[in-house]
Amino acid sequence: MQTKPNLSFWQIWNMSFGFMGIQFGWGLQMANMSSIYENLGAKPEEIPGLWLAAPLTGLLVQPIIGYMSDRTWHPTFGRRRPYFLIGAILSSLCLFIMPNASTLWMAAGLLWILDSSINISMEPFRAFVADKLPEKQRTIGFSMQSFFIGIGATIASALPWIFTNWFNVDSTSLPGHVANNVKWSFYLGGIAFIGAVLYTVLTTKEYPPSDIDIEEKKAEEKKGFGAGFQEISHAIMNMPKRMKQLALIQFVTWPGLFLMWFYYTPTVAAEIFGGETGSKLYSDGQNYAGLTYSFENVVTFLFALALPFLAGRFGKKWTHFICLMIGGFGLVSINLITGPDSKILLFGVMAFVGIAWSSILSMPYSMLTDCLPANKIGIYMGIFNFFIVLPEIIASLFFGKVMEGVLDGSRIAAVTIGGVLLMLAAVLTLRIKED
Repeated sequence: MQTKPNLSFWQIWNMSFGFMGIQFGWGLQMANMSSIYENLGAKPEEIPGLWLAAPLTGLLVQPIIGYMSDRTWHPTFGRRRPYFLIGAILSSLCLFIMPNASTLWMAAGLLWILDSSINISMEPFRAFVADKLPEKQRTIGFSMQSFFIGIGATIASALPWIFTNWFNVDSTSLPGHVANNVKWSFYLGGIAFIGAVLYTVLTTKEYPPSDIDIEEKKAEEKKGFGAGFQEISHAIMNMPKRMKQLALIQFVTWPGLFLMWFYYTPTVAAEIFGGETGSKLYSDGQNYAGLTYSFENVVTFLFALALPFLAGRFGKKWTHFICLMIGGFGLVSINLITGPDSKILLFGVMAFVGIAWSSILSMPYSMLTDCLPANKIGIYMGIFNFFIVLPEIIASLFFGKVMEGVLDGSRIAAVTIGGVLLMLAAVLTLRIKED
């Protein structure tokens, strides 16, 4: 087996840069979609169901794209880069159309298309690190992705606030309409998405497949596409032990994040600022929440710079444990904020979440790729995504009932439950045995 050469800092930078664009797609929807839904008439208990697009598209798209990208080779665009580019074009178009949605279900339908397109770009980016980097550089590679994810999300989350406060773009909206500052944020996000992905596509080359890979591909093509589903099923049934342990951690971690994305912005706008949907006070709270999301992501990309050192010093498992505990404590501490007078504390809440988010985006993948066969990394990365999207599907389908029947519509209680789940995931991390 040929040893992969070490890449320079700037080569790793170039191959990761596209992830910044992808995060514009995720960051804009995380910070704004719940409020867009409420502006279009959604009730708090309806929000989880309207977010069902992201997990279902991930569940269906990512393993298929992973399987296909493992077996793709184009002499100009390579193995993974065709998917980066196709997904970026489709995602950018959706970001231009989304803020012009005039009805609730139009917005929900566009989110399905947007998330499918983002997944086409994103899944091969994870496998890209394992393709290009030797094992000892993979933690650096995934940390660099976290760095760019943080930068992209920082800018994306702050865009509505920037357009309002720097360019005097109106942030109020009539019922059934999206505010102008949010519209312009989505337009700029669409340009950033395609631009960043194009940069990686044009500056990074991929290693051509070996003769063995080519022969295996020809043999599988003769079997037909059904063989791909059989291989995906076989891979699910034969996951490495460490992957099973990491899957359980992901299964608990991501519902905590989803509850934050579902309810953090409406919590700030309605329960901390005390605004009614569509009012200026609600809009001010929404913009302030976006600003704290932006600060969270500043912490994310700065902390990503320290992660390789911390993982080398304390081990990946203990690094991830500590980061998850900090993030969980941050979400639970939102209960200390009683009104607009103490809103500055929201930056502390989201700083703690940013530390956890930086680790979530890199440490599980770094621990995972060490135990995967090289010729099936795309498939296993897609399968690993199951344990992100399945709990979100469960949350999307059933948490609305919990909001209505148990929490009495309390958004802040939902965010608190998210923090508790992050702490539980931290405890589960201690089960992993590192080499």
